Amino acid sequence: MAVSMDTVEEHTGGTNPNPSQEWVYQRPAMPDENRLEMPVQSLTKWSRSERRSWIHPALHHGSWLIRLFVFGGMLVLTAFGAWEMYKVVEVGGVTFLEWALVCLFVLNFSWIALAFTAGVAGFVYLLFHRRTTQPLPQQLSTRTAVLMPIYNEAPSRVFGAMQAIIESVEQTGLGRAFDYFFVSDTTDPNVWIAEERAFLAMRKRLGPDIQLWYHHRQRNTNRKAGNIANWVTRWGGSYDHMLVLDADSLMTGSSVVQLAAAMERDPDAGIIQTLPLIINRNTLFARIQQFAARVYGPVIAEGLSLWMGHDGNYWGHNAIIRTKAFAAHCGMPDLSGRPPFGGHILSHDFVEAALIRRAGYAVYMLNDITGSYEESPPSLIDLSARDRRWCQGNLQHSRVIGSKGFHPCTRQHFANGIFSYLASPLWLLQLLVGLTIALQAHFIRREYFTDEFSLFPTWPVFNAELALALFGGTMGILLAPKIFGLIIMLLDGPNRRASGGGIRLTLSVLLEIILSALLAPVMMLIQSGAVFEILVGRDSGWKPQRRDDGSIPFRDIVKRHRSHTVLGLFAGVAAYVISPYLFTWMSPTILGLLLAIPLSWASGQLALGLWLRRHGILATPEETHPPEVATRANALSTELAAVGEDDSDAIEVVYKDAGFRALHETMLPTSASRERGRFEQDRVMAQAKIAEAASIEEAAKWLNSKERFVALHDRSLIASLSRLHEPAKVEPA
Repeated sequence: MAVSMDTVEEHTGGTNPNPSQEWVYQRPAMPDENRLEMPVQSLTKWSRSERRSWIHPALHHGSWLIRLFVFGGMLVLTAFGAWEMYKVVEVGGVTFLEWALVCLFVLNFSWIALAFTAGVAGFVYLLFHRRTTQPLPQQLSTRTAVLMPIYNEAPSRVFGAMQAIIESVEQTGLGRAFDYFFVSDTTDPNVWIAEERAFLAMRKRLGPDIQLWYHHRQRNTNRKAGNIANWVTRWGGSYDHMLVLDADSLMTGSSVVQLAAAMERDPDAGIIQTLPLIINRNTLFARIQQFAARVYGPVIAEGLSLWMGHDGNYWGHNAIIRTKAFAAHCGMPDLSGRPPFGGHILSHDFVEAALIRRAGYAVYMLNDITGSYEESPPSLIDLSARDRRWCQGNLQHSRVIGSKGFHPCTRQHFANGIFSYLASPLWLLQLLVGLTIALQAHFIRREYFTDEFSLFPTWPVFNAELALALFGGTMGILLAPKIFGLIIMLLDGPNRRASGGGIRLTLSVLLEIILSALLAPVMMLIQSGAVFEILVGRDSGWKPQRRDDGSIPFRDIVKRHRSHTVLGLFAGVAAYVISPYLFTWMSPTILGLLLAIPLSWASGQLALGLWLRRHGILATPEETHPPEVATRANALSTELAAVGEDDSDAIEVVYKDAGFRALHETMLPTSASRERGRFEQDRVMAQAKIAEAASIEEAAKWLNSKERFVALHDRSLIASLSRLHEPAKVEPA
């Protein structure tokens, strides 16, 4: 619905505020609807006849050999590790606790063995294969919608990023193949109104040739998955593909165009995922993540891509999706029961990949497409808050993994995600069992001869030499993918120089390994606590992420980590009392827990990160030579933030700017008729407060956030607000 010029003139005293921008006021916020049906999919009923056949089957075969290597190698390594662990404890017979220790070791070792064999595959591939990027196509015959879902984000950041993406796409000469959508689930009324103003201003800056659209949902049902589904069912019919971003996503125009071209080349593709690199990070913790993703990420991602083939996974953003296939096969079911294991599936992206693959569409990753970026949490506490939601979503997959018709690789993706969080409590349990065995051997009277008949005594001892060798081997397998990544970077001249040179690059890897080792036991306890909370039925909720580089108050850090420090102190004293050798063996874990508070504080410090940056430590090529799209996005975000609209009071803006008020009302959905006798509490309270207020200042003071949100969605309440008087100005005596 467009606003008429008469309406704008009426609200602005009969004068068009800017006659050269008439199209901004005449063009609706969203295009005409073109609906698609999106039926909810069943996880228990499915027939093989529902799976489509490949159009080009030759494109989707050839991964079996690499899978044999990766999973066969994992099984061989795990079997060898299990045997070695058995030999460590079998001296004099194996007790129940020692059997438990062996089982826990095997579970944990299999996890790192799989990462190792996949890393070997990725390392060998990158060592002998030069990446080649497809040239940009001369034209595109399909239309793609670029979707930016937002939820209570700073508008200056997301609108600056989107404009940089659009300008980069336009530089390719293929911009007419793309439309751009902001799909908002924002619940903060001030942020919501700031989004609308940023959208209108961006339209003016880019001009009428850019197809830019904005839609806001009043109720964010099913969160991001529901937001995307709402767009698909109402407007998806007009687009062959949708390229889904996240609020911190950034992509170059060439990567956007190459994804669309890849979809055109492969009619069997359902989802094509890129490998986003982390950029724009400055705190110590975020720079560690940024560096690790850049140096080790390509090796891990290449190994993952090789064995996945066309039976891959989807991580929810920086990926292109075939719209009609998604609508037909990815309607997200709710799980029976209440959260955390029931209700809406939080990690919906894994399930969407599983459903579209079940339908006969390929899901794969194109690592050769560069220019895909994201950001990361600025501190350990911020990461743990996001991780809590991911943990719940991944554990929910325990109810999805057995669904009918899923590909075996899909089930492996689910298992991998589940175990990524179960690994922490299993590691903790392994440490506790080992400590219990040591306590038993030290404090309990040794019963070398039991009541059972035996020619030999039961000796509660370990083979120390074998234990040391096994520990060294396990650490080597754990660290190998990082060493592989370092070697690849050292052999790549431009990337090596852009990362500070060989010496700084090696020092950066050593620093990352040390800091990651110290943070690992803290993350182990945080994730173990998250798993426990989920098992006892605590829901994570859904809070917006903190994306800035500001530090968390020190008192909050102490409160979050004091239990970790106490546990580290207890474990250190207990281990030293039992045996200095046990204390030495546990020292990395003990030290990490004892330093939990200062480490967490340091992780969020901007000054530490910038100091390392100045000295070329933890540097990445994208930091040394920032991509043009990132430089432009940062500049735009700074310019937009300086305008100050991010923090404007929504009530004041709608009251004082009559022209904007008219446009705002056109962006509201048509009001549904209220059922007689049913009243919404927030609306009733908002209406009463507005009616009672003597001035707009009083109304703004009395309305809470939820009441503001409701009032700004209601045309009649907006009209009531507009009729209020401004407070009388007191003249100085």
